[in-house]
Amino acid sequence: MIIQEVISLIEDFAPIKYAEDFDNVGLLVGDSSAEVKGALITLDTLEATVEEAISKDCNLIISFHPIIFSGLKKLTGRDYVERTVLKAIKNDIAIYAIHTALDNQYKGVNDMISEKLGLVNRKILIPRRDSIKKLTTFVPAKNAEEVREALFKANGGSIGNYDNCSFNISGKGSFKGNEVSNPVIGEKGKIHFEEEIQIGITFSSHLESKILKNLFIAHPYEEVAYEIHSLENKNQHLGMGMIGELNSPADEKNFLNHLKETFTTGCVRHSKLLDKPIKKVAVLGGSGAFAIENARAAGADIFITADLKYHDFYKAEEKLVLADIGHYESEQFTKNLLYSFLSKKISSFALILADTNTNPIHYL
Repeated sequence: MIIQEVISLIEDFAPIKYAEDFDNVGLLVGDSSAEVKGALITLDTLEATVEEAISKDCNLIISFHPIIFSGLKKLTGRDYVERTVLKAIKNDIAIYAIHTALDNQYKGVNDMISEKLGLVNRKILIPRRDSIKKLTTFVPAKNAEEVREALFKANGGSIGNYDNCSFNISGKGSFKGNEVSNPVIGEKGKIHFEEEIQIGITFSSHLESKILKNLFIAHPYEEVAYEIHSLENKNQHLGMGMIGELNSPADEKNFLNHLKETFTTGCVRHSKLLDKPIKKVAVLGGSGAFAIENARAAGADIFITADLKYHDFYKAEEKLVLADIGHYESEQFTKNLLYSFLSKKISSFALILADTNTNPIHYL
């Protein structure tokens, strides 16, 4: 396989279209047409990670965090970012990063945290708004089933736990081709009326080119009439954070100790305990202070995240417990998620979980 084929697999799972605007995802270093000898899967890409890739004969690093976050104006090796990039280039090692595209994926970072905590009845904490589009097209009645099937094959008409979803209206269309037209039905220069079906489906916005390709292939008309609109609907299967429930309520202190043990963290920083059981749990891997109000509004008893500042803890307002388990600790299982997904898709080269501990924070 070449690197681009691996990238396509990853982006089918977590499309980078849904990465946050501030992020820097995708292939950061390397040639997408190079053949893959081995892939090292890691949370962070550092010099030590590149050394591990070299020692294990891997020429692709699949990283959660991007080593290049803002623009590089020079490559002189003056800091750890430049040294890492230089080492990768010198050794023909490509670096790919997925970051917030995987944060926003339903089966991504926060689902892994929820799985480790045994949460049930899970749903996205902050559903995304800008990710659903609607296609409306007009098809001769006798061709409607064929066109619907082509759209469904491109994953159009999928809504949450349902697929093959469409709305269909019967009507009569009219058209008249000019002198250079080549109508499939009717004659050029003459107005024609045809019994048609108006087909409407919704689809995830990253699928637009695939949806249109299948539409044009399956539709019988020389000129295909269609409309695409962006919807404001929230996407319940895409977005930041996750909220779920424990099978049975837990004592606050016992649950915090469980967090510390499960995520092997040196400490759990938390807001004031409220002397009430924990049942509803919100999570957001990495820096999640921006979602405190969302967790509170969702009725969470506790919000588990990382990188909370001093004043962030006041935002609990004695409505829920805030628990900071550490940035690395909250995302440490991400590489296992990527490994598990890719190992089911790839057998032609070695997939290796990185051993290098990239956590920059240490505890006494």
